[in-house]
Order: sequence, then C-alpha cells, then structure tokens
Amino acid sequence: QVQLVESGGGLVQPGGSLRLSCAASGFTWDYYAIGWFRQAPGKEREGVSAISTHDGSTRYADSVKGRFTISRDAAKNTVYLQMSSLKPEDTAVYYCAIGEGTFIALTRSLYDYWGQGTQVTVSS
Repeated sequence: QVQLVESGGGLVQPGGSLRLSCAASGFTWDYYAIGWFRQAPGKEREGVSAISTHDGSTRYADSVKGRFTISRDAAKNTVYLQMSSLKPEDTAVYYCAIGEGTFIALTRSLYDYWGQGTQVTVSS
C-alpha cells in the first residue's frame, strides 16, 4: 500500500532553517504529484508547496514564496522541503501527500494519500 513517511521537523528559532523529508513507497504510477500541507492549531489545513513528476513543475503558497524550496530525489522517491527564514507563523504540523496524475496544485482533494505529519515549531 502507499506509504508516506515525513521527517525533519523540530524546534527552530525565528530566522532559522529546517529541511523536511517525505519518503514515498508502495505505488507504481508513471506520474504523480507530492504536496506539502500544514495545519496550525485552530486553523484549516493549507497547501504550502507541491512538485509534479510529470514535468518537474513546482508551486508555492504566496506566504512561503522566496523562503521555501521543494525538490525531489527520484532515485530515493523522496521529496524535500527546505524551509528558510522561518517565522513564528510557520509553526504547524506539516504533512506530505501524494496524488496520481500530471497535475500540479495545492488543492487537498487532489491528493489521495497522506503522511502522519511532523511538527515544526518556530519560537525563540
């Protein structure tokens, strides 16, 4: 079955950096997208970034553009989210998700499988 395992969360000071990893397994699709979403306490889960294996295109939420970078290691079936210049408002549980197809989007309903989440806390 499809499995997604996130890692790399933790506590970091404002202005610091973290790199999240999402290792995907259990599927044989030709093309798919992997997205990163986050959910802060009392808030809706929101899309942060996504990458398509169809053409390598990427997408970012306006709130993280210029600070976060998504990348993929095809050989390891792993997607990374490099987060820099972190702010307290980036504090949330971060989830990766995967959906079959050639799309690139931050729409939750397009993603079929989700990881368990990893906590990111930005605080001094």
